[in-house]
Amino acid sequence: MNKEKSNSSNVYTWYTSRGCTLALLFLLYKKAFYAFPSPLTPSLLEPFSAAAPSVLAFFTAKMDVRRRPVKRHLQRSLKQQDSGEFLKHNDQAKASDVLPLPLYLTNGLFFTMFFSVMYFLLQRWREKIRTSTPLHVVTFSEMAALVSLLASFIYLLGFFGFDFIKSILRPSPASWIIEDDNMEEDKPVKPCGQALIPHISPTNPTTETEVERKKPPPTFEYNSEENEEIIKKVVAGSIPSYSLESNLGDCKRAAVVRREALERITGKSLAGMPLEGFDYESILGQCCEMPVGYIQIPVGIAGPLLLNGAEFSVPMATTEGCLVASTNRGCKAIYVSGGATCMLLRDGMTRAPVVRFGSAKRAAELKLFLEDPENFDTLAVVFNKSSRFGKLQSIKCAIAGKNLYIRFCCITGDAMGMNMVSKGVQNVLDYLQTDYPDMDVMGISGNYCSDKKPAAVNWIEGRGKSVVCEAVINEEVVKKVLKTTVASLVELNMVKNLTGSAMAGALGGFNAHASNIVSAIYIATGQDPAQNVESSHCITMMEAINDGKDLHVSVTMPSIEVGTVGGGTQLASQAACLNLLGVKGASKEEPGSNARVLATIVAGSVLAGELSLMSAIAAGQLVKSHMKYNRSTRDMTKLAT
Repeated sequence: MNKEKSNSSNVYTWYTSRGCTLALLFLLYKKAFYAFPSPLTPSLLEPFSAAAPSVLAFFTAKMDVRRRPVKRHLQRSLKQQDSGEFLKHNDQAKASDVLPLPLYLTNGLFFTMFFSVMYFLLQRWREKIRTSTPLHVVTFSEMAALVSLLASFIYLLGFFGFDFIKSILRPSPASWIIEDDNMEEDKPVKPCGQALIPHISPTNPTTETEVERKKPPPTFEYNSEENEEIIKKVVAGSIPSYSLESNLGDCKRAAVVRREALERITGKSLAGMPLEGFDYESILGQCCEMPVGYIQIPVGIAGPLLLNGAEFSVPMATTEGCLVASTNRGCKAIYVSGGATCMLLRDGMTRAPVVRFGSAKRAAELKLFLEDPENFDTLAVVFNKSSRFGKLQSIKCAIAGKNLYIRFCCITGDAMGMNMVSKGVQNVLDYLQTDYPDMDVMGISGNYCSDKKPAAVNWIEGRGKSVVCEAVINEEVVKKVLKTTVASLVELNMVKNLTGSAMAGALGGFNAHASNIVSAIYIATGQDPAQNVESSHCITMMEAINDGKDLHVSVTMPSIEVGTVGGGTQLASQAACLNLLGVKGASKEEPGSNARVLATIVAGSVLAGELSLMSAIAAGQLVKSHMKYNRSTRDMTKLAT
């Protein structure tokens, strides 16, 4: 009874294996037929139709459907082969090079070998099961068949690679290079959400790629009836608003539909918010989700700011009247006095995960391990694998009971670097998990970094770029340009910025209005506005020198967090402002130098803003100037309605 049951199970296993093998062969053949036009046709599958007609019909239909996009994309190339080689594969070693035969013959040979030996081995397996012969006893012919099976399998694996699995779901000819001089005009519109690579564009583009980047986004004609149908579905909730970009494949149209649906749902009008004239593809997946338009913020120019011997026209995006004018006056005072000098003290972005152990003793053991100089090089190698620009600089720890806060600090090139340092931290945590299996990672950020919050650790240790900027303002300039005196400025700085801030319990706020300038420059240049919190940490110092005739003024800012690549820096308006400052994109000569220069420009602009505002307060002109520049005589209520 048991023997019959065993034989029945073996026969069932044999038929199952044979069916799976046939299905695999059909898939392999479909892949070869799709990727390589050749004399091979679906008719070659006819010998297998008796064994699996349904499988044959399914994969033949699939094969036909998969081939259609290729014909559509390559239609122009077929007509103009003389202007460029039709399809030329990358110059890499291929599995098909094993035999000096045409590609379709080589494929046919190995497919035939694979099928034949597999069929032979399955037959032998079936006979051994019937005769109760041990499967491990093999003859010479079976050994040869096994070797042939292995060789054909290695060929097929090397030929198709892991891309074969992807091709079952979505075949992609992306590994081929289409070389046609006239194909540029027939390139399809970039898919919605295509990743954009930060790039420094010269003033006069010299390559076709650079010219393509400067082309305005394409304009589409939308069918109002089709849009109306989609809008109704969004309002009804059958289509989620967040999925419009992926469903429609057009970011601009998605914004139009979402905006109209929002107005119908809320009953409120968005007539004052512009929709046209913006490249919505540039923000998908990196800057903003579910857009319905964009906000207009005016950009003013302060300067020239003479800083370290170079002149900068500083863009400031703000809606506060008098801010740009005041900063501009400070730039003038610095310029006519010989300029300002700025020094970079530190450069390093931080990330501080929090981990927990079963006891405070174990947390202390890891702290000692991480802060041991002998272990730093090993940890740096693990950390630096995440990026060619991210380099670990230091590790500092703090304990609170069983919780350990680990503050990693690393340089990040021209990027602000939060994502870069987070990836490096994750690498180190994975590495430590081997030696400390009882370590429980509570969070990749434990607020000991500290990001977007006022924190003493940033004020003391620094975060991002730590900068000090100074200038000497002549007595004559103080009187004629700033309309005050050196003594008045020094005394006001003491009682306001120093004593007054201390009375208020300020944390890094020993200044007049550093955040005003930082925010305006951050918005204009595509920085993270929320990081204005720690980036505005600043202490302003003023001192009379040269027997009280001249004024020495300085600002010290320990945590300016800026970058010239990534995030909002790739948007057209923000990139234009960075280009105005000469720090657009990544520096090819010295990685990280563009971001460092931007940090010094921020500090120099804050110096100018502090100098002008303090002078206005000392001269009693603050209220008068704001009434002149920060009040409009127009009746805005009529415009709003």
